[in-house]
Amino acid sequence: MKLDSGYLTKLLLPASLFLLAWAACDPPPGQSGASDEIVVAAASNLTDAFEEMGARFGSREGLRVTFSFGSSADLARQIENGAPFDVFASADTEHVDALAGRGLLTEGTRVVYARGRLVLWLPPGGRARVERLEDLAGPGISKIAIARPEAAPYGRAAVEALKALNVWPEVEPKVVYGQNVAQAKQFAATGNVDAAFLPRALVKRGGGTSVEADARLHQPINQAAGVVRASRRQEAARKFLDFVMSVEGQALLRDYGYEPPGGN
Repeated sequence: MKLDSGYLTKLLLPASLFLLAWAACDPPPGQSGASDEIVVAAASNLTDAFEEMGARFGSREGLRVTFSFGSSADLARQIENGAPFDVFASADTEHVDALAGRGLLTEGTRVVYARGRLVLWLPPGGRARVERLEDLAGPGISKIAIARPEAAPYGRAAVEALKALNVWPEVEPKVVYGQNVAQAKQFAATGNVDAAFLPRALVKRGGGTSVEADARLHQPINQAAGVVRASRRQEAARKFLDFVMSVEGQALLRDYGYEPPGGN
């Protein structure tokens, strides 16, 4: 059967227009998209600071910043599996460097944006009393929350500190592991443990008591970030990191208890 050429044109035109529209709305990886949203995968210790960071940046740029908070290891694994993130902000440098080494981050975007501080937090209303970390080995403390050391840099730092103080053998049987620092804090806040090792950034003034770990007891908690190579919003993602590194962004991080970036 022979079809009229005019009929074929009418038949194919809608499909052609659909493909053109799809291509315009969904550009290939590496190119800037037209979306007014970026998705930031961020370590749990950044929850409070980055929510404010995102609000400030978003209002200034006319963008919506959506966050996915979790342990650095879990977020890195999601990026390896193709999760649609635009920016990765880790609680360490190792996970960022591993992704960069595999070509999963955009070249030239890696930055060390902060150095974290580790504290032991005791929630308000608790009966436990701790004046120094060595007190955790005593009978007054029965359970302590620590984020999984293999996944969360602050958990790793907590174990390093306790080993350096030679109290790890006594403390280890009391440890309850959380998936990340946010869960470790929840364990303490709900009374399931007496205390939790947390980033100073997650401890609000007047909310319980805290004992700061001597930074010499563990490796520096330098925190790095980068733009995900597969992101279709490269320009917006770079702008977000620029804002984090700006005078305003760094001042905000200091307000939440972070120190200026150091080394690495």
